[in-house]
Amino acid sequence: MSLRPCKGLPNSPLFDYNLVIMTHAQMVDKAVRWLRHYRCGVVLSEQACASGEMPDAIGWKRASHSVLVECKVTRADFLVDRAKPFRLEPEQGVGTERFYLTPAGLVKPEELPEGWGLLEIRGRGVEMVHASAKNLRSAAGFRCEMNLLLASLRRVEVRIEPQSITDFLKWKNRMAEYNRGTLPQGLTAAEDEGNVFLEPDLMQ
Repeated sequence: MSLRPCKGLPNSPLFDYNLVIMTHAQMVDKAVRWLRHYRCGVVLSEQACASGEMPDAIGWKRASHSVLVECKVTRADFLVDRAKPFRLEPEQGVGTERFYLTPAGLVKPEELPEGWGLLEIRGRGVEMVHASAKNLRSAAGFRCEMNLLLASLRRVEVRIEPQSITDFLKWKNRMAEYNRGTLPQGLTAAEDEGNVFLEPDLMQ
């Protein structure tokens, strides 16, 4: 991480964290952490889908409600992003909610695409400056999200071969078999694991 000239050391009250120049990777990490704080149970970063869109970070909440965060370090990054095909045709984009995450003061709310929200790096944290609309995803966008999720699952399956994803998810069952029908101490049965995506009200 590089710094502009500023008074004080990081542990000093004179140190200004707003003057820290973050890399894109560091900003993506903050976006992922913010999405989890925003109650997204599943979060992916920098995974591509067939439309060509590669969200910096995207998470899913209950009822398949998706939240997109695009990280922009400079104004040039922000301006270039606005010219991408899935920005010019927003119905092709992913995200029921959509946010830009930028350093403080980089983008004004009136410069945002219609419906988008704005997150800013403030000190060590992320602050919502402008809320997003909550109905931005179209049917085409939902299909793109499904493609992104399936492509990501396929990447997982390739990495765990010769197992299948199903075998991988059933590893606790095999542990119980090896342990004479009971799970070893410290392991929670799959049916007892918390998973908001399996709750009945999501099907309504």
